[in-house]
Amino acid sequence: MQTREKTQAKRLLKKEKDRYETDRKLHLGDNEWHSTTLIYRRKENSGHTDYRQYSVFMTNRNSGLLTEYGYRWEIESGYKSIKRFIAATTSKHFGLRFFYFAFACLLYSVWRAVDLLVQVQLTGEYEHSPIVTADNTLILVKKETGIG
Repeated sequence: MQTREKTQAKRLLKKEKDRYETDRKLHLGDNEWHSTTLIYRRKENSGHTDYRQYSVFMTNRNSGLLTEYGYRWEIESGYKSIKRFIAATTSKHFGLRFFYFAFACLLYSVWRAVDLLVQVQLTGEYEHSPIVTADNTLILVKKETGIG
């Protein structure tokens, strides 16, 4: 978020609004502009108490597609989480990079499965916010295997 979006998200937070749309012209250069819509959406189960509870999407389509954006956001969030499990490399070798990604997906899935089992055992239900954090999992993997 840029300064304007942060300011708007802070206003929405004060008004306790979950969603907001506003038209915005996007400058393409040389006095050329494109009509867009900014959609502010409060994230479910956000761990933040400030403006970071909101995600901002820019679209040139009608806002009825917000549900599709929600699915896309889940995919992007998943990739962001998986990236935490990927080993750092500067290799350009596709096979190695693909292995690192696949292995990170496996570690991520194991982490989520362990978290699910722990939550169900302790509380009898599953919430999206993890009890067993990724950081704790990565520290444990590094301690036990030396990898990480």
